[in-house]
Amino acid sequence: MAAFYDDFGRRWAHGTSPLYEDWALGIARDPEVLARLAALPRAKQQPNLMFAAARWEGAALSPYHEVRPWLLEHWDRIVGTGAARTVQTNEANRCATWLPPLSRIDGPVALLEVGAAAGLCLFPDRYSVDYATPAGRRRIDPPDGPSEVVLACTVDEEASVPARSPDVVWRRGIDLDPIDSGDADAVDWLANLIWPGPDHDARVARLRAAAAIAASDPPEIVRGDLLERVTDVAAAAPPEATLVVFHSAVLLYLDAAQRRRFADIMGGLGDAIGRRVVWLSNETTGTLDEIDAQLPPGTPTDHRFVQTWDARPIALAGQHGALYETAPFAR
Repeated sequence: MAAFYDDFGRRWAHGTSPLYEDWALGIARDPEVLARLAALPRAKQQPNLMFAAARWEGAALSPYHEVRPWLLEHWDRIVGTGAARTVQTNEANRCATWLPPLSRIDGPVALLEVGAAAGLCLFPDRYSVDYATPAGRRRIDPPDGPSEVVLACTVDEEASVPARSPDVVWRRGIDLDPIDSGDADAVDWLANLIWPGPDHDARVARLRAAAAIAASDPPEIVRGDLLERVTDVAAAAPPEATLVVFHSAVLLYLDAAQRRRFADIMGGLGDAIGRRVVWLSNETTGTLDEIDAQLPPGTPTDHRFVQTWDARPIALAGQHGALYETAPFAR
């Protein structure tokens, strides 16, 4: 447990959320709190959930040594909130990293997101994107004109900026606990899951604006296990469209056997439903060995997903969509 929290602080929170880095490293050296965490179900031990639950219950955004007495005093309330809630990081800005591969698919596209939460990433054609490129800034707007939601992403190659938005004709999601984008309490919880820190402040307003777009045209999000539902939901996509199954930071919540099973399902999904399927993935290293084995030596993966197209790495994507790098995979 100490190593788990230490890794979260040093690898993920460092350089992006100083407060969560301090909290995680403080807990990693705190035997009493570690013992309390170890008594919880495994799914409820993760820093993202515990820190969000503490904030939901009123924890001050103060250094760990100051907030620790409050955490101990209100531990049961924190645990109760953690038991009733889940971590569902529904970051619309990740669409800035989905647009480059999606724009390369000809014809109409059907989108199926596994781990969709409120479905905010099912609308890559409804957001504007401000891309910072080596040659300057380029803005991409939806076909209907500029959006109230403006995403921001830095790319390392001009060619990564999409020439057009995808022609999305169908949208579905799968999630164990779907979120209603029109539910104010649910959106408040999603906003609360965003880490504190200057790198993340803009994400709160963006999430609320994206939730309003989703609420105006709610996609169907099927409740269920992605392993059990992906094939039948995929089969409902219109046959004239290319089906794109995609996900971000979802497979890390599965164990190794489940990840292997999902990869096998995706490898045979096109044949199973009789149509063209593209599998796009944004996941961390350590998710699937065959993908890690394809990474060039020395590839920097901290704070980045490895983006794959049909299990082949094509880019590095910032965990919250602010970065897109293809140079490591140039051939």
